[in-house]
Amino acid sequence: MTTSITVAVIDYGMGNLHSVAKALEHANSFAKVQVTSDKQLIANADRVLLPGVGSMRDCMGEMQRLDLIDTIKHAAANKPFMGICIGMQALMTHSTENDGVNCLDIIQGEVERFADDLHDPLTSNADNRLKIPHMGWNQVNQQIKHPLWKNIPQNQRFYFVHSYFVVPQTPEPIAGSTQYGHPVCVALAQENIFATQFHPEKSSDSGLQLFSNFIDWDGTYSS
Repeated sequence: MTTSITVAVIDYGMGNLHSVAKALEHANSFAKVQVTSDKQLIANADRVLLPGVGSMRDCMGEMQRLDLIDTIKHAAANKPFMGICIGMQALMTHSTENDGVNCLDIIQGEVERFADDLHDPLTSNADNRLKIPHMGWNQVNQQIKHPLWKNIPQNQRFYFVHSYFVVPQTPEPIAGSTQYGHPVCVALAQENIFATQFHPEKSSDSGLQLFSNFIDWDGTYSS
């Protein structure tokens, strides 16, 4: 008999929450996915996912307004936990967005904006300026062997929409990178936490595989 696993998708009003929930359900039909801001449901869930789009000031402001900061930190310390897009950025210490915003400080590092004059060093075109926000499909180079990369080929393409990127204080948490004018960290792994800058729910079969791996993951990882 297969036991269902509960996944809490934290609802703090930031992001395409139901797209994430539907993708999780499609990735594993036995998963019981709850889109919720209820602290008790989040605390009781087997897995917790922090999504998000928008600005960091609004993101952190809504977490504080809903009194979710301690609940999120407790979940990130005690069970398989995943962050997506601004949900990944929120795990860092500080963001330069909105003239500076303190984040959750679960993974030490900064969130920085792409330079306005970013250029593609791999093309010789006179006009090789890159657009901000970075939007579209990019290859992700897996920097480490991790359970969430299971059955996902190296340099697989995932879908991105972002103007800011994370810069961890040390390289140890970097689980994946891409190139956008320069090397960019796009996946983080720290103990029972995995986070991605890209959107698995918009990344076709590879995104669904990542979600399936997350649901199956028991949270153990050693670098």
